Amino acid sequence: MNALTLANFPLALRVVFTSFLLTIGVGLLMAGAQIMVTHGMADGKPGLSIDDIVYSYYGNKNNSKIEGKLNGSMKAMAPDDVRLNIIKWARAGAPESEWEPTFKAVFAQYCVMCHNAGQTALPSYETYEGVKKVAEVDHGTSFTALTRVSHIHLFGIAFIFMFVTAIFAFARFNQTWKIILIITPFAFLIVDVLSWWLTKINPNFAWFTIIGGLGYSLASTVMIFTSLAQMWLPRFKTK
Repeated sequence: MNALTLANFPLALRVVFTSFLLTIGVGLLMAGAQIMVTHGMADGKPGLSIDDIVYSYYGNKNNSKIEGKLNGSMKAMAPDDVRLNIIKWARAGAPESEWEPTFKAVFAQYCVMCHNAGQTALPSYETYEGVKKVAEVDHGTSFTALTRVSHIHLFGIAFIFMFVTAIFAFARFNQTWKIILIITPFAFLIVDVLSWWLTKINPNFAWFTIIGGLGYSLASTVMIFTSLAQMWLPRFKTK
């Protein structure tokens, strides 16, 4: 009796699994792109660096969060002279006396379309109080935000890994390495999320965020490509 392997699955199941794995593969690429345009611009320079991670979670004690954003991921959202005026205002302590006559209209024109009370994931720039919070010294991601993002990340990504590893479990692969690969994305997912909290407390833990992300990405890539190859390449078909 032939062993139950990916190559011997019925055509309909292989199509389902392939569709899922290809979609997840594209999703991983989009997640990487999203990281590059958000966290990857925290220091104002393209590409993900340790400083990006430190600024995102621990904060940048040398300037305000709004300055970091205007020099980073939000740089293209307003003309240079507008950005410079906002940064100067923030550095001066964001005096409320200048809000109504000058900056309220500026934020309404360039920022409020995304930063409004209806967008719960973003700070609201419709009022002075909302802008004042991000014009203060950047203390990074709040513990409240970390709690919210952590549980969403753990629950959501764990389900994705469960299906990817369940499919890979039927691949013809060295048993020891198969078990290691199956465990790896879950372990590095925990390392990744835990590193956010540790970096919030101490910036020296920022390296663990990169290690965690690379670890589960590489393991997932190996399992996805191995599974796809064994489902469709004729040489894996058992007789």
